[in-house]
Amino acid sequence: MRTLFLLAASCAYGQFVPASYNVPESYTAKTFQLKPLGPELAKHDYDAYMSSIEHLHKTFSPGGRWPNDKITMADALKDVEGEIARFRARRSFTYAVLSLDGTRELGCVYISPSRKDGYDAAVRLWVTKAEFEKGLQPLLLGEVKAWLAKSWPFKNVLYPN
Repeated sequence: MRTLFLLAASCAYGQFVPASYNVPESYTAKTFQLKPLGPELAKHDYDAYMSSIEHLHKTFSPGGRWPNDKITMADALKDVEGEIARFRARRSFTYAVLSLDGTRELGCVYISPSRKDGYDAAVRLWVTKAEFEKGLQPLLLGEVKAWLAKSWPFKNVLYPN
């Protein structure tokens, strides 16, 4: 479901990052942490995006198919299982943006191969409507830019405006 709005859900050419690269399992900032989105976070993920359906449609695409009020927890679990499978296969990397105590998801960060010439990776991200209103989105984007520049093997990353 959520992969429908990604610039590139997976890399058709195999792994997205070199086999020698150790993909980060976490990142901690002053006000949030990033963890790979997997089944253990399905309920947090579901609650986060279901609380912000209209906001996410504005963020990604009006009339989009994700999220919608017909998504079930079973759908959410299947979705995060796909996300973690792509993560483990090193084809794309989805991180939940969690509160520092890990009890709430605040949004997600997607790192995937870019389809736009001149870029080797593309980042998409979202935060819940409540966190957007608190100003988390620009802070998250700034942290992700610094993290990727310092810790990831990409030369040119396409970021959202």
